[in-house]
Amino acid sequence: MTHQPYAGVYPALPTPFHDDDSIDHETLADHARRMEDAGVAGVVPVGTTGESATLTHDEHVAVVETVADAVTVPVVAGAGSNATHEALELAQRSVDAGADGLLLISPYYNNPEPAGMEEHFRAVADTLDVPQVIYNVPSRTGRNIAVETAVSLASHPNVVGYKAASGDLGRSGEILERTQDEAFSVLSGEDGLNLPLMSMGATGCISVTANVEPERTVAMVDAALEDEFVAARQYHYDLGPLSRALFLETNPIPLKAALSMREDYPERLRSPLSRLSERHRDELREALTGLEGDEEEPTQPPEADV
Repeated sequence: MTHQPYAGVYPALPTPFHDDDSIDHETLADHARRMEDAGVAGVVPVGTTGESATLTHDEHVAVVETVADAVTVPVVAGAGSNATHEALELAQRSVDAGADGLLLISPYYNNPEPAGMEEHFRAVADTLDVPQVIYNVPSRTGRNIAVETAVSLASHPNVVGYKAASGDLGRSGEILERTQDEAFSVLSGEDGLNLPLMSMGATGCISVTANVEPERTVAMVDAALEDEFVAARQYHYDLGPLSRALFLETNPIPLKAALSMREDYPERLRSPLSRLSERHRDELREALTGLEGDEEEPTQPPEADV
């Protein structure tokens, strides 16, 4: 069967830790439920924001289980590896743990050529009959997924989307253009580019900012999906200072600091990540303060064009 592509807001969930470095599953479940209550389309645990690089495979699976048990919206679990056999194992275990779909990071460090990259993704897509999103984030992996690779994979019935986190609108735009006839979507992976990408045809985002401001992020994406871009633009501007502040340092360092400022959320990160520097803490707090006072209902934008 051909799976339907994803649309809407998918928060990239952080993984909370106790002071002893163990996973705080209660806080994890509470946060996932908070996202669902805010109207998100699904959630994405154990991705980059979830500090997956520092989790053991058993911890990775346990996080997926906790989130899958906590929510009824689709759970798109981060998976993948620089070794194809390991990516297959982690993807299978994530599906067994309750994941409805997979976010597959491209192989890192060993720098595969485009043919090897495509064979890697096809190995998972041929094995597991669940919707899968390929994830391009060259700042983390050291290599872009070639446009030709993404376009070729779009014809696979289990590959439903591409997470765009390269900062290259031209690359994403070409993929959108060349996959118009496929059951395939582009999702923004950079909050500052959510609206620009959606203006070109992206169907939503895998968002860090949504963890802090889910209602506003959902309102922006919903407006864009309805071609109400005047309204969407206002939400985009409202969220801009926060989205920038959340990337003042390596994600999810500022995100966990923001959540700890807003609610009872542990700021602890797994080493080698540390904590938000004092010089950026005030800037993050200022961005949060600018959004306070209307947390239950997003700021009402001007009337949209009709």
